[in-house]
Amino acid sequence: MNHALMLRLSAGAAALFAVPAIAQEAAQEAVPEVAAIVETTMDKGDVAWMMTAALLVMAMVLPGVALFYGGLVRAKNMLSVLMQTTAIAAMIMILWLLVGYSMAFGGSTSPFWGGFGKIFLSGVGIDSTAATFTDGVVIPEYVFISFQMTFAAITAVLIIGGLVERVKFGALMVFCLLWALLVYFPVAHMVWDSAGLIFNWGALDFAGGTVVHINAAVAALVGALVLGPRVGYMKEMMAPHSLPLALVGAAVLWVGWFGFNAGSALEAGPDAALAMINTFAAPAAAILAWAGLEWAIRGKASLLGGISGMIAGLVAITPAAGTVGPIGALVLGAIGSVGAYYFVTVVKIRMGYDDSLDVFGIHGVAGIIGAIGTGILTAPSLGGTGGDDYAIGAQTLVQAQAVLLTIVWCGVVSYALFKLIDATMGLRVSRDDERQGLDISSHGEQAYHL
Repeated sequence: MNHALMLRLSAGAAALFAVPAIAQEAAQEAVPEVAAIVETTMDKGDVAWMMTAALLVMAMVLPGVALFYGGLVRAKNMLSVLMQTTAIAAMIMILWLLVGYSMAFGGSTSPFWGGFGKIFLSGVGIDSTAATFTDGVVIPEYVFISFQMTFAAITAVLIIGGLVERVKFGALMVFCLLWALLVYFPVAHMVWDSAGLIFNWGALDFAGGTVVHINAAVAALVGALVLGPRVGYMKEMMAPHSLPLALVGAAVLWVGWFGFNAGSALEAGPDAALAMINTFAAPAAAILAWAGLEWAIRGKASLLGGISGMIAGLVAITPAAGTVGPIGALVLGAIGSVGAYYFVTVVKIRMGYDDSLDVFGIHGVAGIIGAIGTGILTAPSLGGTGGDDYAIGAQTLVQAQAVLLTIVWCGVVSYALFKLIDATMGLRVSRDDERQGLDISSHGEQAYHL
């Protein structure tokens, strides 16, 4: 029972039964004690939902991204993608438990990082709790740590898509470890921690448009530029070896994305419900937008295009999932898909770089459109949840600043890390190993035996 309701019931009882003044005074003195008792509450439904959401996001990594990316590469590189995904996810989860959680949410008042107050999960126990967005409502801290850990893992794994079929396994592992320490953990703190720089600008990022998608996309683009194109790029056929597997992976991603977006409400409530319906709406609109463009321009709608549109729509709605209305989600999904389509089919071709699986073209472009569009479509006049004093121009400017800072931070640090690793241990496999395929040359096994 909430505190306000208790006060109303006490007042009604006093009037009805003429409770002596001394009894009323005693009741009033007891109120603070009751308030202290009910200051925080934990609902088993919220806890169960957040545990489920963490598992859904984990499924986005394995098997989601693994099968999605694996199906998009050539058969000779299928296992290399699966192994990269598996190993990087495991490494980032361990790193998160040791230092990452503390660096992102360790309680520091720094605007740039969370400090080492919770290094090795110091001070965290079975009884410790983490706050949700509702005052007084908490969940076990272990659940919050697990949920955020899956975000860190999938972000690092997404980078693989720009580097596949030519990057050394060891070099990629070292890069992702250092990148998590110097880019992901600080940006997560800046965006989502109450002391963070971008958080205190007032930027809206419900589930990770900047932290996850723009971050990973910029790193993938920088890596693709430093590595250079694959042998035979733009000259040889490099079509996906298994679009059915890619669709299976993308479908797992869509289902897992409900944990990603609705789980970011941190409780089972109205915000989670809004994020859920938006996670249906945006990718649906995006699939049809991409397919429609292909049909209009090329005369055929491809499965690869449908899959690409799906992911673009999911990316675009991520930062806005809990603040825009369902119709706004349809608009954002469609615009994000159109923007990604143009970038992948026109801009990338003209520039000639080899972002192998279009990480920047889809996650980066749709992520930027989604992050900035959040500032517009959150307006209550457009069906969003912004308050009466919501200012579209001011909020959109803040969104753009958050995007710009993320791009610059990630771009500069990623470039320095790629160049350092290339100078010390080398980033790229030999030409012969690349021709043979990374399954055999890097891992000594094959996905398929004919």
